[in-house]
Amino acid sequence: EKSRRRSLLVIITSILFATMMKLALLASTIAAAAAFAPAQTGRAATAVSETKADLEGLAKKLNPILGFYDPLNLAEAEFWGQSNEATIGYLRHSEIKHGRIAMFAFVGYIVHANGIKFPWAMQMDGTPFPDANGNPPALWDAVSDDAKWQIFGLIAFLEFWSELSTPNHKHYMRGGKPGDYPDFVSGEEGIPHPVPFNLYDPFRLSKNMSEEKKESRLRAEINNGRAAMLGIFGFLSAQCAEGSVPLLNGVVPAYDGEPMAPFVTNYLGQPFGL
Repeated sequence: EKSRRRSLLVIITSILFATMMKLALLASTIAAAAAFAPAQTGRAATAVSETKADLEGLAKKLNPILGFYDPLNLAEAEFWGQSNEATIGYLRHSEIKHGRIAMFAFVGYIVHANGIKFPWAMQMDGTPFPDANGNPPALWDAVSDDAKWQIFGLIAFLEFWSELSTPNHKHYMRGGKPGDYPDFVSGEEGIPHPVPFNLYDPFRLSKNMSEEKKESRLRAEINNGRAAMLGIFGFLSAQCAEGSVPLLNGVVPAYDGEPMAPFVTNYLGQPFGL
């Protein structure tokens, strides 16, 4: 059974790698420093890339050696009956968002692998932050379900807020900028309490940044996100399938759990004896 699960994990990981590389080669963004910033506070004036020609041009700037590579011809697709421009917006937004999450994950993995944690209690009952001897996936398994639900609740809110389409924030499939995160607006049409800081650039440090600097940081963000997506799955693959990443042999500890499962207990499968 374990051997079958390992084989399945390797297959899934390979598919995920292929998918992320596909998105990495197709999608593009505008700039890390201005990706979330509101238009009225100095967002980069770079035009949104909505066509295959735009993607081809940006791909050369992001990776001059590889350039534009689209073996599945997704740059001409029309997902869910939407226009080609909307589909490109979706692909670009997907890469930007997953790249940002992967960067968080990659840094978080390194932090936990080195046993770095807050010195105070994690929960109100005094439960400390867990320590899994430098094994990040095992550490996640040790976190209580109550704590995990709080994390997922925050993620759900951020996801909901990111999909908003308002007069001041167009959806990425409707002419808006992929990766652009709307400001936290207070009042009748927003959050019913003051929110002094936004998710991106809460202190407005980038408002006076030059357009050239913004463009450079935009390209850095997407390339760093691509590297992080490969990096975090490289760590997990090395832990779950011994020898799958030769460079990490003996570097990361083995893990025999389910890296893709949010909970140790299979709540959905319990009624069916899974």
